[in-house]
Amino acid sequence: MRIFDTLADMQALIGQPLGHSDWISVDQPRVNAFAEATEDRQWIHVDPERAKAGPFGGPIAHGFLTLSLIPYFFETGFAVRETRMVVNYGLNKVRFTAPVPVGSRLRAAFRLLAMDEVAGGAMQLTVEVAVEAEGIAKPVCIAESLARHYR
Repeated sequence: MRIFDTLADMQALIGQPLGHSDWISVDQPRVNAFAEATEDRQWIHVDPERAKAGPFGGPIAHGFLTLSLIPYFFETGFAVRETRMVVNYGLNKVRFTAPVPVGSRLRAAFRLLAMDEVAGGAMQLTVEVAVEAEGIAKPVCIAESLARHYR
C-alpha cells in the first residue's frame, strides 16, 4: 500500500500511476452471494454446468460485482494520513472490457486524473481504476472514480 502524509503530496502525481491494490479472489460463493444480494441470478453467473456450454466456457462474475470491489481496491491500494473520512461521490465513466471468469484473482491499478477542492473542506480525487485479472492481458473493467477526502 502506498501512503501519503497529505493530499498536497499527491498534487505532483496528477496524470501518474498511484500503484496497485492487493489481489482478491472472485470465487463461485462470492458470485452466488452477489447474485442473491442483487436479485441478478442469470445462469452465466450462478449455474456453472450450464455456463460451461455458454459463450464464455464457464461462469463469469457480474460486471457490477467487479465494480463493487472498488472500495476494497482503494482500501488496499493507497491512503492519505491527513484524511479523516473518504466519501464515494460516484463514477464518471465505467466500461466492462472483458469477462471475469469465476475463480479469477483481481486487483486494481490506479492513476490520479484530477484533484479539485469542493465545498465542505474536501478534496475530490478523480482516479482511473483499471481492474486487472491475473493472466488476462487487458483490464476487465476501467472506471473513473470520484472520492471526496475530508481532512
